[in-house]
Amino acid sequence: MKNVILVLLSLFFFYGCAVDRGSYGPFKRSLNSKSYGYSMEENTPYNSNGNVIERFEVRDGDCAADQGWNDCKKDRERSELSEINKVTTSGSKYWYGWNIYFPKDYNIVYPTKVALGQFHQHHAPPAWMFQNHNGGYFLDGYTPEYLTLIDKKDLLGKWHKIEMQVKWTRENNGYLNIWVNGVQKVKYTGRTMTASAVYFKYGIYRSFMSRYKTRKNADTVPSQVVYFSNVKRASSRDGLKEKQK
Repeated sequence: MKNVILVLLSLFFFYGCAVDRGSYGPFKRSLNSKSYGYSMEENTPYNSNGNVIERFEVRDGDCAADQGWNDCKKDRERSELSEINKVTTSGSKYWYGWNIYFPKDYNIVYPTKVALGQFHQHHAPPAWMFQNHNGGYFLDGYTPEYLTLIDKKDLLGKWHKIEMQVKWTRENNGYLNIWVNGVQKVKYTGRTMTASAVYFKYGIYRSFMSRYKTRKNADTVPSQVVYFSNVKRASSRDGLKEKQK
């Protein structure tokens, strides 16, 4: 029992304190414990300023289950970190930010859906998801269609800075604004949640693996790797700024 407690404490420290997440609390890995699935790196060709970046990888067959969900039975695979404290409730106002990097050899697995960041809801479906779709980066939520954040031709081989301002509410007086590399891409007003609380998950989460296998007449789905850095929550846009080494 003592060893179990020590392991849990070390995991709490690693995911909660090893990087500056602004006002976020600790995160935990979600339905994936593979050693290659998640790592923190400093010395990497994809790191431009010396700060820690987070590497996520999903390989064919990376599905698991817990008491409330079974990815394997639901045709899903993932490697994500999930916010532990589900305390963002209706009426909350926050700024969110992250940098994301798709390597030049990143595999597009459309029509399998791939989410790279999602604001999930407590005991309810996600409110907002950031989908790779057929090559670009798109917002999927309470809008009639996907909203383009990054075009397919601009996606790979470079860092992209995402900044997001939200008033969380179940009423119609909410708002959600998103800037990509300093340019505003989304200006939404209306309901931003439907459940009691939302929480952030990021990494790689892919759904409907069978769609790719059927279209490509394949037995497996290619591996995917993506990098994140400076994942933060703050009360102001200035609070999202990355510390320079």
